[in-house]
Amino acid sequence: MTGELAPVPPGLLAAVGAARRIVVLTGAGMSSESGIPTFRDKVSGLWARFRPEDLATPEAFARQPDVVWAWYEARRRQVARAQPNAGHRALCELAALPQVEALAIVTQNVDDLHERAGSTEVLHLHGSLFAPRCFDCGQPFALPAGDDAGAPEVASLAPPRCDRCGGPVRPGVVWFGEALPEAPWRAALGRVAAADLVLVVGTSGLVYPAASLPDTARQHGAQVVILNPDARGEPRDLMWQTTAARGLPALVNALRAG
Repeated sequence: MTGELAPVPPGLLAAVGAARRIVVLTGAGMSSESGIPTFRDKVSGLWARFRPEDLATPEAFARQPDVVWAWYEARRRQVARAQPNAGHRALCELAALPQVEALAIVTQNVDDLHERAGSTEVLHLHGSLFAPRCFDCGQPFALPAGDDAGAPEVASLAPPRCDRCGGPVRPGVVWFGEALPEAPWRAALGRVAAADLVLVVGTSGLVYPAASLPDTARQHGAQVVILNPDARGEPRDLMWQTTAARGLPALVNALRAG
């Protein structure tokens, strides 16, 4: 970590320092500082004529699988070229502090930056770009070994075929109109219900049902702490208007020093 660390609000520092069971809820702002555009960012290049919302549905894949697969492959390769930022790494350091008994990350992001930074318990509520599966039978599909992050971007690319049924392979993300995967959602609810602190980082809190998790935490008596440049929450919440890559390293450094 380089540069001057941001001063941590004292009340927020005390609350995190007293926590033993922490859940971190992360959104697009967590990865934007690694150069990963948010879903709402303006699209350029080959994809400028599309709205992302028009490509992120089962109907779109059934209608034009080559276009949708190419779009998601472009996103996956962009993530593969990116690196975890200081915020991702700070969460690993937070989990390793002696006073922290358990730390789980519940993410709305479909990248693998938490895992590449070293975090071990990561629940992906919206799926992963790195876990494709068959559109017809749901069989997981193993992406070919080897680094294709530098492959040229194309506007059309035929999806692979399922090894079991021959159906087209789809991206392993949750599309509009689809339910969240049940296992990570139930696990997230359990972690939040057992937490004494939920740290919300880089998410606007507008996408449901993930946005309901802070309410679940409040109902179980947990402290909610929100780190976001435009942080908003309930009166009892502790809020810090900062980014993940700036605020989280400062928080961990202050906890170590305290």
